[in-house]
Amino acid sequence: MKTLAPGTVIFHRHRGYGVITAVNLLTGWISARFGSESRTLDLNLSTDEVQFADGEAILFRRAAPDRMPHARLMAVVRALHQAGYQRLYLYSWPKPSGLHWRWHLFTGQRDWMQRSWREGWYGSGADYNVNPVMGWGDSPGATTDELIHALARFDPQGLAQALGRDEDHTAWFAAVCDALLPGYMYSLDMQRPASGELRDMPPVPVVPVRATLPPYTGPALPWPPGWAGLWSQVHALPTPAINLTGLPEIR
Repeated sequence: MKTLAPGTVIFHRHRGYGVITAVNLLTGWISARFGSESRTLDLNLSTDEVQFADGEAILFRRAAPDRMPHARLMAVVRALHQAGYQRLYLYSWPKPSGLHWRWHLFTGQRDWMQRSWREGWYGSGADYNVNPVMGWGDSPGATTDELIHALARFDPQGLAQALGRDEDHTAWFAAVCDALLPGYMYSLDMQRPASGELRDMPPVPVVPVRATLPPYTGPALPWPPGWAGLWSQVHALPTPAINLTGLPEIR
């Protein structure tokens, strides 16, 4: 994706070559000068057929973008699973405010209780709304293949830790992607009700990635392999806390 900013040389079939003086990517309008330094012309990137100087079209996306990147991430994980990177896992959950959703891609051993200790990549919907990138050198609107190549260039050592087989999780993830993509995402947020313990396992929560989509009405989704037992177990860290003070602990 080329840079579109003030100073970019463009071509218009009726005006010829010009220079952009102002860009508003929220509305898709630009201002440009064509030969006259005293007057600018306002152009709409959706309808005025503006091109870069080399003839490449400048297209403004009129459709509403995804308000969260999770469906795009699901497509990335599914493609990497098919390429042999099956030890790659996607965890998504809402912020306490409920306004945005976080995500965590982690690699290596599949242990949901120790997920936050696993190496991987984090992201937040709050950041994505302002700058719609995943954060590993990708461009806004990048395709699944482009996202994978950007991640491989950004952190080849980290991605290498996802190499390996996890057939149970890969099969579950593929079935979830078939049911949800491209318009919906899953959440693995497990809220304990105020009444007490969780006795019955509800379906995996599903959320639309665009505000214009209706609520999900498809088949109920099972929880991923290795997750079911967590509903009845006590939520405690599997290893004791590390004492960094050097002083004996008082019990």
